[in-house]
Amino acid sequence: MADETPRSADEVLDVVDERDRVVGQAPRGEVYARGLRHRCVFVLARDAAGRVFVHRRTERKLVFPGLYDMFVGGVVGAGESYEEAALREAEEELGVSGLPAPTPLFAFCFERPGKSWWCHVYEVRCDLPVDPQVEEVAWHAFLTEEQLAARLGEWEWVPDGAEAYERLLAWRAARPADAG
Repeated sequence: MADETPRSADEVLDVVDERDRVVGQAPRGEVYARGLRHRCVFVLARDAAGRVFVHRRTERKLVFPGLYDMFVGGVVGAGESYEEAALREAEEELGVSGLPAPTPLFAFCFERPGKSWWCHVYEVRCDLPVDPQVEEVAWHAFLTEEQLAARLGEWEWVPDGAEAYERLLAWRAARPADAG
């Protein structure tokens, strides 16, 4: 997720309803404190060999500190499109510039007590050497799908990313073989 340090608490986010329609705006700190539904992007970043970028979040993150994630991403700013946020977040967290536009895959609403956000899931190929933000990423590596699958039961994953990944696997399984 995007930088969640105290300095970002004033960033204004769109507050949305159960159908992802904007119903207001509020500072990020208020959105988090009140559990208001907002928008996020998840980007599965693959290297030239098709391996998935996996990282452990820093302990200073406000949401899910120290947990592992197979997506880069974060909140969508007020008035920002999901597509704009996906590219911005991917480049920021990977520490690169010049990525192609991430490919949109699907959307879902993540719901837990006190936590609710619309998630748009993307995929992008990153052939550039990554230099992740030290404020965001405590550890990182590119893992094969097999290596990632082996660690799903071993490491503690961010719940929204884990749900997005399960949905991604189901989404892929449901697609016709010739759909890409």
